[in-house]
Amino acid sequence: MSDKEVLGIDLGGTAIKFGRFNREGICLEKLTVPTPRPASPTAVIQTIVETLEKLDPDNKTLAIGMGVPGPTDRAGKTVRVAINLDNWQNVPMAETLEKLTHRPVILANDANCALVGEAWLGAGRAYKDVILLTLGTGVGGGILLDGKLFIGRHGTAAELGLITVDLHGHPCNSGNQGSLEQHASATAIKRRTGMDAAALAAQARAGDGDALAFWATFGQELAAGLATFLYVLTPEAILIGGGVSAAMDLFLPSLWAEVERRVLPSSRDGLKIIRAELGNQAGIVGAAKLAWDLVKNSTN
Repeated sequence: MSDKEVLGIDLGGTAIKFGRFNREGICLEKLTVPTPRPASPTAVIQTIVETLEKLDPDNKTLAIGMGVPGPTDRAGKTVRVAINLDNWQNVPMAETLEKLTHRPVILANDANCALVGEAWLGAGRAYKDVILLTLGTGVGGGILLDGKLFIGRHGTAAELGLITVDLHGHPCNSGNQGSLEQHASATAIKRRTGMDAAALAAQARAGDGDALAFWATFGQELAAGLATFLYVLTPEAILIGGGVSAAMDLFLPSLWAEVERRVLPSSRDGLKIIRAELGNQAGIVGAAKLAWDLVKNSTN
């Protein structure tokens, strides 16, 4: 069985990433294809099947793990809704792919996949109680408790970006307002400053006072969200990922200061706040780990 492999897939709004992985987590081959337009479930499934035939012509892959941009059901079989994709409501993605590829399929929210990847081979591998917060177009999250992914009774838990940090804040697509996502995402940064995060970080590193002040405030606002997670979950580590994490050197000092001000020492004992390591590959790595777990569970 040592030559056997699994496939990890990360479905995004603009691209679909694929990777073939062995048991050690080594990616043997990667491929990225554009997400079809329109990105209907039928078109996406067809693209996945066609790409799989290219990646695995010898049928070596034992299972498929797939991250999707939205919540799945608890069994990891149905996409309940896919954010940024049209007409994705309760799509039986795993069942359909299983019939077409003759392989078992497991689905998970893309942020959960990223956390599983970081816990397997990235910044979270030394910890069993971990939170991942992804600061990208939106703010996603995942929770690992005692080494196990926490998804809640319906599979939709850990929407960490949707907690409220400002009662009367900016409206959120979720129906909430003043959510963490409306403060800490790349979209929010652009809305609030007129600049993207990378440009604003460059200005700060060049000594611009306004940019430096923004990142200090950003760290404080992010800490307000983290305080909630710390009081409820007391994790060993919080991993910060997504594109905005590239500016972490600019906001980490104020974030730590605010966490220490807001959170009792007993709820943050030994806490680490660190940058995620796997970047935009975390999703396919985590999806592959879920596929290997599926193989293991099916043979027990």
